Amino acid sequence: MSEILAYGFMQRAILAALLVGTLCSTISFFVVLKRISFLGAGISHTALGGIALGLVAGVDPVLTGSIFAVGTAMSTGYISRVGKISEDTVIGIFYAFGMALGIALISTFKGYYPELFALLFGNILSVSVRDLLYMSLALVVILAYIILFFKELLAICFDEEMAEAAGLPVKPIFLGLLAAMGLTVMVSIQLVGVVLVSALIVIPGATASRLSRNYRGMLTVSLVIGLAGSFGGLLISYYYPVPPGAAIVLILAAIFVLSMAVKPWFEKHLRD
Repeated sequence: MSEILAYGFMQRAILAALLVGTLCSTISFFVVLKRISFLGAGISHTALGGIALGLVAGVDPVLTGSIFAVGTAMSTGYISRVGKISEDTVIGIFYAFGMALGIALISTFKGYYPELFALLFGNILSVSVRDLLYMSLALVVILAYIILFFKELLAICFDEEMAEAAGLPVKPIFLGLLAAMGLTVMVSIQLVGVVLVSALIVIPGATASRLSRNYRGMLTVSLVIGLAGSFGGLLISYYYPVPPGAAIVLILAAIFVLSMAVKPWFEKHLRD
């Protein structure tokens, strides 16, 4: 372990993995409860349009991608409610639009764009101090929002109609959750890339839901799984020729499969 910490780029990578692991596993808790997993995949692929737009315009692609991801998430929530269209249908349209825009813009590129490939497939080893500051800021803002509206978010995730009948401002709070989800997706792209980022905001919560009997336990287990997968994948990529993003997702997937296998024993043990 001391050997790994001797390198500055590994120190930054480990810190990025812990920041993103914390953020994704927290958001994953709400994504699974609310059953909007497909929205995460849609946002990540839609962000490709914003990333490509930033590269063409000579603007920071992380900034334009973040605006695109947050805008897509909030637009999906708004249109699905105003137009009374399912969220899956709306995100399916945005998914296709974002991908088409990204492909169209990428086809106009001349030369080699290493930052594009890093955002498509992830490159945590190239994380800079500026990237860490961006991740830290996103983590603080999103966790502050979740802590402030935690009870309201739980009520909306469990029963939105009942929450609305109780007088809660369902629409703005839910749109805030979607905005947090969009920002989380964009922050996580640096870790695993556009292609795999949806796994980070689905698998921890999905696994935790199988191993927990209440929402407190689910949130705690999701956090542990997210951190273990992020840190473990980074360690594997250091010792073996496996890309960090792929290693992280493979570990998370393995943990989920293991949870499927141990759940019957786990339930029997609790009954006994």
